[in-house]
Amino acid sequence: MELYEAIKARASVREYSGSPVEKAAIKRILKAGTLAPSGKNGQIWRFAVVQKNKKLLREIADCTVYKDFVRAADCLICVYLDKEESYHYIKDCQAVGACIQNMLLAATEEKLGACWLGEILNRAADVRKLLKVDDRYELMAVIALGKPTFRKTPRTTRKPLKECMLLNK
Repeated sequence: MELYEAIKARASVREYSGSPVEKAAIKRILKAGTLAPSGKNGQIWRFAVVQKNKKLLREIADCTVYKDFVRAADCLICVYLDKEESYHYIKDCQAVGACIQNMLLAATEEKLGACWLGEILNRAADVRKLLKVDDRYELMAVIALGKPTFRKTPRTTRKPLKECMLLNK
């Protein structure tokens, strides 16, 4: 898949077949995340992958209003910012966002469905406790990952580019 095709094909997938995601695919997705740019090459992202422990996966799913579709995912990738390694909070949050986008594009390349969960941040402390993660790590997002139940990914409409432009001189 070419880059622009992957960007166009990427969509938030909320329906999963329940089939297992191969460990090698998860590793490639995580590796793609680590290739994102970061200020001073700090690479401040950290991951907690929940796949085997379905009880834990369900408990994390219960921390979001989207628990029904999150429970159907085969894998959750919890993405953290290492606050002790951070040198500039905003820049480092942006780097984690780039990391997440790389992982979403890699999931698209792998023909997997993925959804970036931000609402779960309302219960970040609960997720931290469930995962037994130290306070030095701040939850930035959870990615629900699974094999989609459909072949063609539905795409939401996008604003025309001219509506996004503030200046073009």
